[in-house]
Amino acid sequence: MLNFIPSVDRYIFRLVIVPMLGIFALAASLLLLEKMLRLFDFVAVEGGPIGVVFKMLGALIPEYASLAIPLGLLLGILLAFRKLATSSELDTMRAVGLSYWRLLRVPYAITLVLVAVNVALVFYIQPLSRYYYEEMEYDLRSGALGASIKVGEFTTLADRMALRIEASEDDGQRLIGIYARVANSRDQVLTISAREGSFMATRDNPDTIILRLTEGTLIQDTGSETPRVLSFSRHDLPIDLPAIEQFRSRGEASREYILPELLRIGWSAGGTEAERDASQATFNYRMVEVVMMLLLPLLAVALAIPPKRSTSALGVFVSIVMVVAYHKINQYGEDIATLGRIDPIVALWGPFVIFAALIAWMYYRTAHVPGGQALGALETMFAKLSKRIGKVFARRKPPSLVADQVPAE
Repeated sequence: MLNFIPSVDRYIFRLVIVPMLGIFALAASLLLLEKMLRLFDFVAVEGGPIGVVFKMLGALIPEYASLAIPLGLLLGILLAFRKLATSSELDTMRAVGLSYWRLLRVPYAITLVLVAVNVALVFYIQPLSRYYYEEMEYDLRSGALGASIKVGEFTTLADRMALRIEASEDDGQRLIGIYARVANSRDQVLTISAREGSFMATRDNPDTIILRLTEGTLIQDTGSETPRVLSFSRHDLPIDLPAIEQFRSRGEASREYILPELLRIGWSAGGTEAERDASQATFNYRMVEVVMMLLLPLLAVALAIPPKRSTSALGVFVSIVMVVAYHKINQYGEDIATLGRIDPIVALWGPFVIFAALIAWMYYRTAHVPGGQALGALETMFAKLSKRIGKVFARRKPPSLVADQVPAE
C-alpha cells in the first residue's frame, strides 16, 4: 500500500514521526519522574507498599499524555520542516510546484489521528484514571493498601491500644523491640514488652490480626497496689483492625466526569448553578485543548523556517513558550468560569480565537508573502543581541599564553 503514497509524503512522514515520538516520550517521562519523586515521599510517609507508586503513576499517564501529545506533534512537525529549510530541500520542493498546504498533507493526517486519540483521553480515559488515582491515594492514607505501622513512633489502634516498634527487618516480617499498652473491656491495662514479634492473619475474622510476641514481659494493672507480672516465651495479642470507610463515588469534581455526564449536567435544569458552571467550564476547556491541535501544523511551519543563510533555533523556543502559555491561560479561564465569574464561552473560546488569528497571520506571512518571516522582528533582535554578546566575550578573552616573539635585528 505504501507504493501508492508519493515518495515526498513518505519522506515527510519519516521526518515528522521520529522526533515526534522522541519528544512525546521525553515530555511524558519528565512529567512522570517529577511526580514519581513526590509519590515516593508520600508513600514512605504513609508507610505503604512501594508497588503502589507505580500503580499511581500508571493512573497519571493519560493526564500527562494529553499534555505531551500536542507538544510532541508541534515540535515533530517543526523540526521536520526546519530540517527541510536549512538543507535547502524546502526551496527545491517549492520550486517544483509543491505548496506548503500540499506539504502539510501528511502532518495533518498524523494530526487527525492524534486528535482522535486525545479526544478519547480527555473525555473518557483521563476522568476514569483520575478517579482511580484519587481512590488509591485515599486507600493509602486510610491503610487499606496495607500501610504498616511506622517504626519508632507510637501508633494508636482501635482507640484502645498504643503500639511502638523499634525496628523492622525482612520487609516487616520480623519486628524487633515491641512495646504495647492495651486497655481491655474490664478497665484493666496491660503493658507488654517483647524482644521480637510478627503479624499473622486470621482465617475466622478478617477484621482481626494476631501479633505474635516472643520472649517478653506482661504487666497487668488490676487496680490493686501490686500489679501482676508475667514472663512469656510466646504470646498472641489480637488486634482489631480499624474500620475503613468506603471511598466516595465518582463525580465529586467535574474533572472526573466523562463526556455524556458533562453534557447532561452542564445543560440540564435539574442541577445547581454551580454544578452547571463547573461542567460547562470543564467541557469547553477540554474542547479548546483538542481543537487547538488542528492549528499546530500551521504554527509549526510558521516557526520552523529561519531567515536565509541562518540556522537560528528561535522558532523552537517560541513554539514551546506559546503552547505552554496558551495551556496556562486555558487553565485560568477554566478556573474563573467554574466560579461563575465569566461565561465559559468567553473565558475559553476568546483566547482560542486570538491565538488562532495569530497563527493564521504567521502562516500567511510564511507561505504567501515572498520573503516573509513570522518572527522577522524577533530574529533581527535575536541576531543583534547574539552579536553584542559575542563582542562582550571577545573583549574579555584572556591574553595568549605565548609571548610575542621579537624579530631579530
